[in-house]
Amino acid sequence: MNMLPIKRAILSVTDKSGLEDFAAFLGANGVEMVSTGGTQKALLDANMAVTAVSEVTGFPEILNGRVKTLHPHIHGGILANKDDSSHLATLEEKHIVPFDLVCVNLYDFAGAVERHLSLEEIVEEIDVGGPCMLRAAAKNFHSVLVLPDPRWYEAAVDEMRKNGMTVSLEFRQKMAARAFEATSRYDALISSYLRP
Repeated sequence: MNMLPIKRAILSVTDKSGLEDFAAFLGANGVEMVSTGGTQKALLDANMAVTAVSEVTGFPEILNGRVKTLHPHIHGGILANKDDSSHLATLEEKHIVPFDLVCVNLYDFAGAVERHLSLEEIVEEIDVGGPCMLRAAAKNFHSVLVLPDPRWYEAAVDEMRKNGMTVSLEFRQKMAARAFEATSRYDALISSYLRP
């Protein structure tokens, strides 16, 4: 599809700069927002309507937050090709609602290294669910807009404003490339740190 309507978003960000304004824009334009722990709290504190990921999955966050978004009700909603009738039928059969926007940035692994945390503490700053969502959304850019960094919020808002809350395939592909760049840099940083 060329122009993708933005109706449902998942937001899970470590860097919360610009989040309140971006989410306020989404909310004011009728976008349903789903979120994880700290991001959900920030949105609730700003008096915004947001649904907890655990309400979508029917399962609480477990293992001190290590497992939150790794669930078919999240990844099925991100990875479904909206131009494939069999994908849409599966969503309906499994009661999965698709996402149109994935707004995710990753745990601050570099900051943990700079703070000279212990190896055990640093390991907790290795994001698993975030890169999975970024890669899934980037793979499926034909059906999903991915925003891997707050610096892209303004461009996304401009795109939605000028296109009646839709985003072009060209913009989605550009953001997919940025998402893969972000996960590649993140993995390189972790592998460099862990290498003996």
